[in-house]
Amino acid sequence: MGFQGRSRPSPPSLGQRNFFTRRNGWHNSRRNEGPLSGYSAQFGSGAYLSLPSAQTGALNIYGPKQGVTVLAWVKWTGEQTGFVGGLWNEYQDGGKRQYGLFVSLPHYNGKNQVCGHISLTGKPTPPFPYSIDYSASKQEVPANQWVCIAFTYDGRYMKSYVNGVFEARKPELIEHTKGFEGYPNGLIQSKNPYYFPAGMGNNGSDFTVGAVLLKRGMGNFFKGQIGGLAIFDRALGKKELQRLAR
Repeated sequence: MGFQGRSRPSPPSLGQRNFFTRRNGWHNSRRNEGPLSGYSAQFGSGAYLSLPSAQTGALNIYGPKQGVTVLAWVKWTGEQTGFVGGLWNEYQDGGKRQYGLFVSLPHYNGKNQVCGHISLTGKPTPPFPYSIDYSASKQEVPANQWVCIAFTYDGRYMKSYVNGVFEARKPELIEHTKGFEGYPNGLIQSKNPYYFPAGMGNNGSDFTVGAVLLKRGMGNFFKGQIGGLAIFDRALGKKELQRLAR
């Protein structure tokens, strides 16, 4: 499995980089199966990778017009919300969210879909109790199959992709938004693309793979295999994503 931050659309490097700290249950985690190198890492039972904020370097992508792409090859078990990778911390100092790729965020219309999250402040989205600012693919992520998932952000719109394919969603009523200040009847918006012109904050999160920090501790554990993860400091185009997804 490879990890990298770069701007050119090259495949991620093969081989684990040793600056990530392995957390919880990493014994026998390597699997002789994967779409890139023939290998992958097994996540589940609390396993995740962590890189301290001070060491994130080029992965610390932020700014008012800054783009980002997070792309991964995953084999998800389909059981629950799973965090794939990014700078995303939902609890410390009220939240240090920045950017992150998830599978299945059901609270705001993202169940079983590719979800790409961006935050300016790191905090929940007013007036709601959680961050609502994520794109969600129209396609569902199949369980127990290798699939390339990705999201892009160009400083204005987030877009979620499955196997390099973007499908737009029509404006819809977002669940769990009725009755909040300014939204007596709920919020109506499109989840793909998702309009968010505020930009990304420099919020000080660790870079994690496979889990994020919640109030109760590490959670949103990804269950399944990750065969590669790539971070780009711009929004890749459709043709680039399709080429990488092959």
